[in-house]
Amino acid sequence: MTDKREETGNSVSRVDEVLYRGIVKPQTSSTNLHNGAPVPSENHSVTVGQQGPNILSDVHLVEKLAHFNREMVPDRIPHAKGHGAFGELHITGDVSRYTKAKLFQPGTVTPMVTRFSTVAGESGSPDTWRDVHGFALRFYSEDGNYDIVGNNTPVFFVRDPMKFPDFIHSQKRNGATGLRNADMQWDFWTRAPESAHQVTYLMGDRGTPKTTRHQNGYGSHTFQWINEAGEPFWVKYHFISRQGVANFTASEAELTAGRNADCHREDLYRAIERGDFPIWDVKVQIMPVGDAENYRFNPFDVTKTWSKKDYPRIDVGHFILNRNPVNYHAQIEQVALNPGNIVPGIGFSPDRMLQGRLFAYADQQRYRIGPNFNQLPINQPLHPVNTYSHQGSMAYQFNEAKAPTYSPNRFDKGAGYLDDGETSSSGTDIDYGEARDVYVSPDPHGANLRRGAYVKHAEDGDFVQPGILYREVLNDDERERLADNISSAMIGVSESVEERCYWYWSSVDENLGARVKGLFAQKK
Repeated sequence: MTDKREETGNSVSRVDEVLYRGIVKPQTSSTNLHNGAPVPSENHSVTVGQQGPNILSDVHLVEKLAHFNREMVPDRIPHAKGHGAFGELHITGDVSRYTKAKLFQPGTVTPMVTRFSTVAGESGSPDTWRDVHGFALRFYSEDGNYDIVGNNTPVFFVRDPMKFPDFIHSQKRNGATGLRNADMQWDFWTRAPESAHQVTYLMGDRGTPKTTRHQNGYGSHTFQWINEAGEPFWVKYHFISRQGVANFTASEAELTAGRNADCHREDLYRAIERGDFPIWDVKVQIMPVGDAENYRFNPFDVTKTWSKKDYPRIDVGHFILNRNPVNYHAQIEQVALNPGNIVPGIGFSPDRMLQGRLFAYADQQRYRIGPNFNQLPINQPLHPVNTYSHQGSMAYQFNEAKAPTYSPNRFDKGAGYLDDGETSSSGTDIDYGEARDVYVSPDPHGANLRRGAYVKHAEDGDFVQPGILYREVLNDDERERLADNISSAMIGVSESVEERCYWYWSSVDENLGARVKGLFAQKK
């Protein structure tokens, strides 16, 4: 680990407190069995005679092989291939009028860990396959862990969590061939036209970032900030790379995949080792809650962006990554990032994909690393946790025998900050009021259960924003690369899906559809 660090004093000690939690002190004595007894040999197993079979009662051999077989935890389904680093969040702006969250108050320095990833590929896949890239941050704040689990694009493919498994399945491998399948991908995308905005980003230059350091990140979802007066605001996060943005062309990405499949992981690690610490500026867009009802795009639809002309970005501060992990498996593979990890001053929104992820992310960690995943050192908050959760597999933190496992109780273990600590507060005259720790909802459009699409706003057509992106944001060279990338990605589609692709891209822009058709005719 490098000793070249920008920050000194308390911020260093707090980050190191996170970085070195759980590490085993170096030992110089002979090795031990897992029960602490000495190991006779790490080189020779026990056999019946010099040339006889091994014996089952060679417990060290059996344990060594059995543990080896279980070294890896199951991959995440999306975001399996990842890497990360540690650092600090520095708040240099003043956004206290919008949020009371302690980590966002002026002058605050908060230790953090990041995990960057691809979405579709397995853990051994190349970093440079055309893909959306995960951009996930955990801040170890004074009030608990706060996770922002986003991507390197400001939007997503679908707006309803019901479609999420289907979308991921369409990007994975075909059940018959075991190969990635263009027909599956385009069949889904063209039948879910809400994907057009994200697919336009994906097929453009941003689909193949050159390094982790040279890409922006986004919270993507709409979140809520609440200030000390209890006033709510809608917020979107933007993380802008001070290194600039650099991307591979499609051919460069393909060549790099063969030369160094782990180029993003290596680049970030080497940069931090040599003291070239990457920095991202933290900015937010703030929308008054009163604007949401009639804004031209539904502000909770994750397939849409908020125009920066309507809601300019506000400077919050920056974060710097200046420490590599001590152990990749323990600190990056087992970091259990979860958008449900929020702290006072931050809430959710009616964004349906966000609502679905609140369950799905924590549940995947329960599957991957067990019900006590939050007891792992990398997942523990800075302060001790007082909870009635107990037992379960791999519980290595436990309460004293006399501690109660139920609430309410006659002991002084405590209860929720709204509870009286003595009773279940279930009387008919008890009303805790609005659940402001989740989010302040000024107009939920009624409380009746329903099933259907988002409330449609004035400019909410699925092809409106990708058309703006194509015509008003991309330059001529970027538009040509976009069409070329699309036509290349279509190789392998069936005739019926091919026709849907032309409809899909012509709906974004007629010129784009025509160019894709012309290029594909040359390639198929």
